[in-house]
Amino acid sequence: MTSERARAAALGSLRVLVVDDHPIVRSGLVALIDAQPDLTVVAEASGGREAVRQAAAYLPDVVLMDLRMPAGDGVTATAEITRAQPAIRVLVLTTYDTDSDILRAVEAGATGYLLKDVTGDRLVEAIRAAARGETVLAAPVAAKLMSRLRSPEPTQLTPRELDVLNGVAQGSSNSEIGRDLHIGAATVKSHLLRVFAKLGVESRTGAVTVAMQRGILPPPGR
Repeated sequence: MTSERARAAALGSLRVLVVDDHPIVRSGLVALIDAQPDLTVVAEASGGREAVRQAAAYLPDVVLMDLRMPAGDGVTATAEITRAQPAIRVLVLTTYDTDSDILRAVEAGATGYLLKDVTGDRLVEAIRAAARGETVLAAPVAAKLMSRLRSPEPTQLTPRELDVLNGVAQGSSNSEIGRDLHIGAATVKSHLLRVFAKLGVESRTGAVTVAMQRGILPPPGR
């Protein structure tokens, strides 16, 4: 780490690990991020296996992760990083927007999924949002995810999805729900995304409200 990056990290900047197998792309991302007063790149990686090592060494707040790389794919790296360090947020940045890529990344624990046509301003805001634990999805990705996760019977929740929804209705966070159900927070998020898709909603509050309206959850006070 350079002295400038060390100084920025010491001042409380959000710490970012940039992962991309193309040196020019990686350099551009590093320049964009390091130009922000509240962000600093603490490490770089050219593949998934290196990303896992760098994440363990530098403990970034956010990993900006490419998906398809010769030296270890991004989905596998995302799963390993989030399993070992649940506090690290992984934000996927890729050119691929196929249903399978999106779903695999989300299920691996990615906090967000953006495409490489994103603007610089949008990207840096997404990094900040990911660091706060917010889900960040490019509009085409969100549409595909919702469509992919919808089932023919959209309000028929699995027992596990119902457990997660009950936790949300009680005001529990993903981490608290995961602890109660003995599953990871990333798995809770994956179940919750499926609940959103099946109920046709975009928020936790909306999911609880619609579930009560449809009799999936009991009304308040019962």
